[in-house]
Amino acid sequence: MNDTAKRMLGKAGPFFGLILVIALFAIPGESREAFLSYHNFKIILTQTVIVAIGALGMTMIIVSGGIDLSVGSSIAFTSVVGALLVKHGWSTAPTCLATILTGGVIGLLNGTAIARLRMTPFIITLGTLGVARGSAKWLGDNQTVNYDSSPINGWMTTPDPFSYALPAGVWVAIVLAVITSLVLNNTVFGRHIFSIGSNEQTARLCGVPTQRLKIAIYALAGCFFGLAGLFQLSRLRQGDPTVAIGLELDIIASVIIGGASLNGGVGTILGSMIGALIMAVLRNGSQQMGWPTYFQEIIIGLVIIVAVFLDRLRQGKQA
Repeated sequence: MNDTAKRMLGKAGPFFGLILVIALFAIPGESREAFLSYHNFKIILTQTVIVAIGALGMTMIIVSGGIDLSVGSSIAFTSVVGALLVKHGWSTAPTCLATILTGGVIGLLNGTAIARLRMTPFIITLGTLGVARGSAKWLGDNQTVNYDSSPINGWMTTPDPFSYALPAGVWVAIVLAVITSLVLNNTVFGRHIFSIGSNEQTARLCGVPTQRLKIAIYALAGCFFGLAGLFQLSRLRQGDPTVAIGLELDIIASVIIGGASLNGGVGTILGSMIGALIMAVLRNGSQQMGWPTYFQEIIIGLVIIVAVFLDRLRQGKQA
């Protein structure tokens, strides 16, 4: 197989994976019609929003050769911040801006510690995971933050659940995916992200400001995580400091399933979005089949292992 065919197969891999997963749950049975209905696919797309938006930021981080384990805690923290602002009478626009910027500040701190202090992303973000989660519980007084009502509540639903219209959150995720893909593939900023992921020392010798770039990447990714926190708030209609536990695994798995390499320098936004869809289909299909939660977790874990194994095979063939 020539190099062109391998590249095409690598790009088409996530699509084949998505088709395979859908086909698995479309096997004739009692749950087949419910799974294949438009209403169920609408639910799947809605369930994909939070992971997909988080995967946009995580794709940039992983392509640059980094990792962020604090994304789940960041989403919980920003959702609590958003709920508190709504509860204290803030209007929608300032609440959204402040919540997104809160996520950006968390990312800025992560990026600064990683770039300036030359600390390992795994350790820094593992520490931030605990700090953000604890801070969310402290802000929420160790309980959910409830409020009367807000326009934010309607972002993950439609007035008529059985209509063909998609929730606003789905369209926001699609638009952001297109914009982020254009930035990664058609701007100097995007090319620099790939360059430091491929070889940071070479990028530095070529004049790329690697430290400032890393800080910018984590800060921008943090803004995506803050936006995901807003959609988490919309979905639950309350700020819950205990939500999104383990969500970082789904987000990282989506990016890796989508063809990104944990070694950096490789990845696409389209692949990450397909990966997020695969994760949503797996969870939704498992529920439709009536499989217990522990079995769903085993399946997700196996998918992550297989994705990383395939990434190692790709890297080995390229070496």
